[in-house]
Amino acid sequence: MQSKADGSRRMYDYVVVGLGGIGSAALYWLSRRVGQGVLGIEQFGLDHDNGGSQDHSRIIRMAYHDDIYTKLTPETYKAFAVAEEESGIQLVYRTGGLLIGKKGESEDIARQYAEAMATNNIPYEWLSGKQLNKKFPQFTTDDKYVAVYQADGGLVDAAAAKAAHVQLARGRGAAVMERCSVLRLLKNDDGTMRVSTSKGDFTCRKVIVTSGAWINQVTGSIGLHIPIYVTQEQVTYMATSNLKEFVKDKFPIWIYHSHAHDFYGMPIHGNTGVKVGIDVGGPVVTPDTRTFVPDPIREQACVELLKEILPRAVGPILYSKTCLYDMPPDRNFIVDTCHRNGYDNVIVCNGAGHAYKFAGLLGKILSEMAIDGHTQYAIGPFSLDREALKDPNFKPVFFSGTSKLPKSKKEEEPGLAKL
Repeated sequence: MQSKADGSRRMYDYVVVGLGGIGSAALYWLSRRVGQGVLGIEQFGLDHDNGGSQDHSRIIRMAYHDDIYTKLTPETYKAFAVAEEESGIQLVYRTGGLLIGKKGESEDIARQYAEAMATNNIPYEWLSGKQLNKKFPQFTTDDKYVAVYQADGGLVDAAAAKAAHVQLARGRGAAVMERCSVLRLLKNDDGTMRVSTSKGDFTCRKVIVTSGAWINQVTGSIGLHIPIYVTQEQVTYMATSNLKEFVKDKFPIWIYHSHAHDFYGMPIHGNTGVKVGIDVGGPVVTPDTRTFVPDPIREQACVELLKEILPRAVGPILYSKTCLYDMPPDRNFIVDTCHRNGYDNVIVCNGAGHAYKFAGLLGKILSEMAIDGHTQYAIGPFSLDREALKDPNFKPVFFSGTSKLPKSKKEEEPGLAKL
């Protein structure tokens, strides 16, 4: 049954605020159990590129630096597989995945990933730089480098997964309202929630807030402010002339840990470019002050790294594209209810700038929390009641190479400190 989205219905069991990667998946998993009882609200169009859930590809991987994520990684593949089977559309591509470091610089980070996988019985290979070169000749690495290879690493088609989740949910009767801003959340006398929007008020049993960089604009009305850093990030697509060497069945996703930055890259998917970017390299912004203009200094940093370890990927810049990261100070997920504020029927989720690979699973977790009041998955470390969110003096730690906080635009020196 196709749902109506004209706003004529005003009462639902569940409302999802924000239909990015996580919110669209929550809408989907809720619809599998309650059909027409769920409404998804998006302040922009469904295909907008204002936030973080956009573009052709996102990394998905078993390899992670911490047990709290590694124990969940197999489950996120399963969650995407459910939507793949139902839609008939491939969303996840297993290309293999690499974590690369230099001896004496970031080898310990690679070992941390290896240990987390070993703890969770995830198979991997430890490679010298020469072995990496032999396995993937595209990498011009010698034994100054080390690498961890995990065969299940790959990419998830971000735009396709988001769209598939929404379309499948609509097919079960879920309602979707685009270009509808949530103004405030209020609790009714009977304990239900009222979601006040630019298109009128909606009543529901529970609200799931997955609004990314705009999370405090929604939760502020119930007295909850979450310390979130929003940064403007970007990716660059290189128009290599050696396309055949960088297709998905010949080239893996990769992450390179340097002393100062985490770089990452992906094979060709969705266009003809090799994708490369810096993780958490951009300035602190707000959704209103961000620009859509790529930073040439960060573009050049990516080019220089490719010249060092992937020279055959280098070519003219096809284009660069910006997006937003929204991150708590410890860069761990937030998945919790707002019961400490008296709103146990409001559930919040923040992906900390690295959640798209978990989006399908997080959607399932949120649906369980909403319907069942609990989830089968281990989400204790993602509580709102943790030091990083309660201590105003907590030092932000955003990426493995360094804990240096990106500067705001007005704090930056021209041409410096943008990485």
